[in-house]
Amino acid sequence: MMETFAALLFAHMLADFVIQTKWMVENKRKPQVLLLHGLIVLITLQLATGNVTAWPLLVLALAHIVIDATKTYLRHGDGLAPFLIDQGAHVITLIIAATAVPGLWATGIWSDLPWLPALMVIASGLILTTRAGGFAIGLLMKPWADSDLPKGLQNGGALIGILERGLIFLLLLVGQPSGVGFLIAAKSILRFDTTAKDQSAGEYVIIGTLASFGWALLFSYATIALLGTLPALGILPQSP
Repeated sequence: MMETFAALLFAHMLADFVIQTKWMVENKRKPQVLLLHGLIVLITLQLATGNVTAWPLLVLALAHIVIDATKTYLRHGDGLAPFLIDQGAHVITLIIAATAVPGLWATGIWSDLPWLPALMVIASGLILTTRAGGFAIGLLMKPWADSDLPKGLQNGGALIGILERGLIFLLLLVGQPSGVGFLIAAKSILRFDTTAKDQSAGEYVIIGTLASFGWALLFSYATIALLGTLPALGILPQSP
């Protein structure tokens, strides 16, 4: 079951956060764009599981379309809560599918590669921590986006967030959590001048930083926990 879930989760991460473009998100009210996204979901599910003809994957892709359509046509705002509810609903369908049809992975063409599910979990965790985290933190900070804050490089803050969450993910994955403390200290020093001179900017930076670090810690540890249910890759430190 866990191998199947790992493959389904990887497919979802690819379809929603790697392949899906900003244009697709903005035009998802158009039925053809919504169906295109559903087709991409189906293809990624087939590729990840190595199971092209399995009908449960079609059902899962249809469920994905229904969830996205519900969010698109009935949503109330574009805040963090709708984003988390949408992604939570998707993950629930993945869990249900993996529980109901646990043999999807075993009957796929990749089943003789026991290390592949763990690699998919790492890739999924990295995407969830960095890219999905960027969307989540951006939505959280959106109410203050138009405030009179110091202007930096275009998309500079977003890139810094991706890098810091990626570093946290890497440090925890290789068993070096103490490095996260040094990362926090380094960012505090680099941002000290900005936060000391402008209270609004300081509070904005603190909220964004704590949210970003919290997101990264949560999903990095979730990735490690999920890895513990799968055959080891053999390249990461083993838990005692």
